[in-house]
Amino acid sequence: MVTSVSVAPSTTPPATSAPPKVNSDYTTFLKMMTTQLQNQDPLNPADSSEFAVQLATFSAVEQQTKTNELLTNLSSQFGVLGMAQLAGWVGQEARSAAPVALGDSTVTISYAPKALADRAVLVATDATGAVVGREDVPLDGRSYQWLGAGISGKPLPAGTYSLSLESYRDGEKIASGGQVQSYARILEARGGSSGTTLILQGGAEVAATDITALRVP
Repeated sequence: MVTSVSVAPSTTPPATSAPPKVNSDYTTFLKMMTTQLQNQDPLNPADSSEFAVQLATFSAVEQQTKTNELLTNLSSQFGVLGMAQLAGWVGQEARSAAPVALGDSTVTISYAPKALADRAVLVATDATGAVVGREDVPLDGRSYQWLGAGISGKPLPAGTYSLSLESYRDGEKIASGGQVQSYARILEARGGSSGTTLILQGGAEVAATDITALRVP
């Protein structure tokens, strides 16, 4: 039984860089424009509209920079809010297609045989990819308790296994590699540049967007 869980930020947070600075302030820009006025040809003065365009351009660029900084800050705040919401997931059981961590208790799985199938076979493979378990399962696979039996019928040793489903019709295989989902306790939620990753009991890592159901153990 898990007695403590944690919600940790990304172990390698992206480095933050100082936002680009267009100019120190308008004073610097006005000094440059004054110098430009003082050194222009009095017989061929610059059109005043050109200075207005320069001033408007500077203002637009500075405003865009400030907008980008604001959006960056909002993005960071939304990320913190998302992690705060996911903190409530820690300790619950999540359903996903991640490999199953088999221990002393049964594992609740769900699956969907192909249409018109009259037989469904659950296939278990170990970390090396070898098939270590095969058993017929009910066609209504909305909730099934997998006992972790091997091909010989004896319990498989504790470890991590991948489950898939084969569908048959009149003795012929019509589909293989069907997705099997299982429930596992969420131990940790980690934020990162690619989104939030959940760490499940047994060590499997699953994207938060790949979780299809939650339940209280």
